[in-house]
Amino acid sequence: MTPKRSILFIVNPNRADARQSAEELGAIFQNAGFALCSNSEAEIDSMPPFTIEALSEVEIAIVLGGDGTMLRGAEAVRGTEIPLLGVNLGRVGFLAEVDKPSLNEIAMAVISQSYITDERLVLAYSVERDGKVVDQGWALNEVTIERSETTMVELFVQIDHRPLSRWGCDGLICSTPTGSTAYAFSAGGPIVWPEVQALVVLPISAHALFSKPLVVSPESKIVIDIESGTALLSSDSRRKFPLKGGDRVTMRKDSDTVRLAHVKEIIFTDRLVAKFKLPIEGWRGE
Repeated sequence: MTPKRSILFIVNPNRADARQSAEELGAIFQNAGFALCSNSEAEIDSMPPFTIEALSEVEIAIVLGGDGTMLRGAEAVRGTEIPLLGVNLGRVGFLAEVDKPSLNEIAMAVISQSYITDERLVLAYSVERDGKVVDQGWALNEVTIERSETTMVELFVQIDHRPLSRWGCDGLICSTPTGSTAYAFSAGGPIVWPEVQALVVLPISAHALFSKPLVVSPESKIVIDIESGTALLSSDSRRKFPLKGGDRVTMRKDSDTVRLAHVKEIIFTDRLVAKFKLPIEGWRGE
């Protein structure tokens, strides 16, 4: 007997349109013989909460919400090969489809397995205190080290085992290409095409003559020593850890990646134009 195909839904529980879309899509997939599950906070009757054991049977996760919901989905499928297909119900939504596809388009792409996928670089970090690792984790978008008080945070930055600079600043962002259009973009960093293998290091409001954004190799080892009394580490704005003076934060490319799925192929240039409504009127092609 052929086992049922299985789909995970990650739904923003605070959006009525996300819940409604999930219920409508769920009905289509159930009629097609799929097994369904969802994040527990969504509380959708036809979709029981997923378990770690159930993930081994899931072939794709459909994410209904904005980029924050996509980051929640990345947490859910961490360590698996499950791709995330994002349907943007937020505002900018760089991780989801450029245009909101119809529910039938989504369903047909999944049922026929005609969707395409791409892998995204993930950032790993660890925090060392008094010679011991006290925290470690990962980020799809960025890891930030920011002040936790009104005064600036003092950071000593080293790259590839060599000292780079000391910065008195509001903080520092280390971003993946995926995260270059998120917090790093808002702080003045460069936009990096998703297929480029690189990391962005970006000081925030540094009191220094040299405080430019840096694009470094994905094989680089980035070390930040905390020289002020306190600071706060944030990973994708979801996981936070308080830092103390003397802590050392190390960041580098993670061995795992996150797979994103798309109903159809979209060139990243077109994604930028669509998201920022860039002026391209009058373009006549090549």
